[in-house]
Amino acid sequence: MSKPEISIGAEDPRQADVRRIIAESGAYLQALYPSESNHLVDVDALAASDALFLVARRNGELLGSIAFRIIAPGHAEIKRMFVRTQARGNGVGRRLLEALEEAARQRNVDRISLETGIKQPEAIELYRASGYRDCPPFGTYTPDPLSLFMTKRLRP
Repeated sequence: MSKPEISIGAEDPRQADVRRIIAESGAYLQALYPSESNHLVDVDALAASDALFLVARRNGELLGSIAFRIIAPGHAEIKRMFVRTQARGNGVGRRLLEALEEAARQRNVDRISLETGIKQPEAIELYRASGYRDCPPFGTYTPDPLSLFMTKRLRP
């Protein structure tokens, strides 16, 4: 018997189960980093017209999420990339990232950037394997020894 397919699609981050995974990701990051090194955005920011929020589900079960916000014309920032512990190691994060990049291209985003913490080696490895390269802080970020900033051109 084959495993049920994973579906990825845009959803409203204000839904109850989605709010729970957002809270779960926040708790995970707060356990790793002090508040001044956490750059979390709230549900309202994720539901704004300049944002896109994607979730991965299997048989209705929420496995992970990822979002982007437009921060300048043609430039988006990845926010809230998170895969639940029980779903890790199955390519869910990679599929979420690929789906987000495709959605960004469809919205004429040429460059996508992110801030991640240095205590998340699996995430850093995924981003590097997906073509993201280290860059200086962007937008309103300032240098932080616990942060790593990365960017990727989506169009040549």
